[in-house]
Amino acid sequence: MSSGSGKNAGLTPEAVARLVEGRQQFLSFLEKRIHSKAAAEDILQAAFVRGLQKGGSVRDEESVVAWFYRVLRNAIIDYYRRRGSAERASAQLIGHLRTHQEPDETFKGEICRCVTALLDNVKPEYRDAIQTVDLNDGSLADLAGRAGITTNNAAVRVHRAREALRKQVVTACGICAAHGCIECDCKPKGESGFR
Repeated sequence: MSSGSGKNAGLTPEAVARLVEGRQQFLSFLEKRIHSKAAAEDILQAAFVRGLQKGGSVRDEESVVAWFYRVLRNAIIDYYRRRGSAERASAQLIGHLRTHQEPDETFKGEICRCVTALLDNVKPEYRDAIQTVDLNDGSLADLAGRAGITTNNAAVRVHRAREALRKQVVTACGICAAHGCIECDCKPKGESGFR
């Protein structure tokens, strides 16, 4: 097999025919390692596409099968890496949801009163982000729609707003903030204590 006009010239028709002939063996190879027929099919299809695009460096039809098995092995490794990352993130979220408890309404009101007073000290767009997402239980999509920005930009804005508010809480509340405002003795706005 000739390599064509360059490394990324793709596979020759003969090499493609060899890969198509071996489709069932490739699928069986994947299914034994993935344990999901649907995932194995997806990986095989993606590998075929990659082979068609990047297989130009394969020199002959005999080595195309060995090369394609290397592509499949790498795809399996990538699959388990992605799956492992997703499972770790899911486990972390599930753990958080199991241990996270919403404060009762009276305590939430106290927190909101303190935080609301400090919101006057942050940028208006940060104030809106905190009010929309955190205080009014809105979504990032709600904030994005209100502000005319993308959902990703809304997430960044909320992160920056929370950081700005955290700095305000630390400045205003000092040691109380360091202990999570458990027994807050900050004075409401209008009384001495807020800056």
